[in-house]
Amino acid sequence: MSDLNDGRDEYDERDGYEEGDGELYDGLLEEELRQAAAILDPVPAELRRVAVDAFALHDLDVRVAELTFDSLVDGIPVRGAADPPRMLTFESDGVTVDVEVTAQGLIGQLLPPGPAGIEVLSGPRAHARLTADDMGRFTGEAPPAGPFALRLRTGREVVVTEWLRA
Repeated sequence: MSDLNDGRDEYDERDGYEEGDGELYDGLLEEELRQAAAILDPVPAELRRVAVDAFALHDLDVRVAELTFDSLVDGIPVRGAADPPRMLTFESDGVTVDVEVTAQGLIGQLLPPGPAGIEVLSGPRAHARLTADDMGRFTGEAPPAGPFALRLRTGREVVVTEWLRA
């Protein structure tokens, strides 16, 4: 090779591709690795569904309602009550959600009152869908088991509560 560089790199001469082809080569390598991983170590269907559900929670317009009262922590014990209902209050920028969790299900109310669609999020399980009436009241037949959160859709607003364990 001469001392004068004719604009080519030694690496380019050996491998037979130009500098701009590196991106194409990287893309092909990535695709081959992706295919090999899909065959040798596929993502379980349940994990894929959970990941998609988690991504569905990613919403730039969503507001998080913070837990401001939990009867398990803040409540005063009631004498004679064997299994008192759990009372929860969530608040976020003028929206308050009061929820009572019992063995029979959920009972709640939104303030300010108004209609809303409510989803009881519970990890990989199917979401229970509830509807709040014009007074903001809602009920759910099955109590949540394990970690849960509520997603409220009121018109254009979306509010998601903190996650709690039932």
